[in-house]
Amino acid sequence: MSGKHPSMRTPLSRVRYLGSARSGTDHFWKQRVTSVALVPLTIIFVFIVIGLLGRNHAAAAQILGSPFVAITIMLFVIASAYHMWLGMQVIIEDYVHSDHKLTLIMCNTFFCFVIALACLYALVKLSFGV
Repeated sequence: MSGKHPSMRTPLSRVRYLGSARSGTDHFWKQRVTSVALVPLTIIFVFIVIGLLGRNHAAAAQILGSPFVAITIMLFVIASAYHMWLGMQVIIEDYVHSDHKLTLIMCNTFFCFVIALACLYALVKLSFGV
């Protein structure tokens, strides 16, 4: 025996040093990182929403005008939309078995982007009183 073990990788995979999916691990870690980031952001967001209950528009705008509150909610919206996009993409790729898979992935991307943009616009408009 020469001491070398036969490789199960394809020749192209050995050249590129990539696995079969190439981006599966990266996608997995991004989803886990956003989920961990969302734990404290969700808790803070819930407390902010509880603090806004029963307040009028001026008081809500004053609370949302605080830099800490505005930045926290912006981070929550961005992390939530990104996490939603990643999760729905995995669901579509794994469980949709039709010719419309690419269309659904594009719709998912558009939907998540529009939701995040609308939330951020509303927050900026409320916090700056525009």
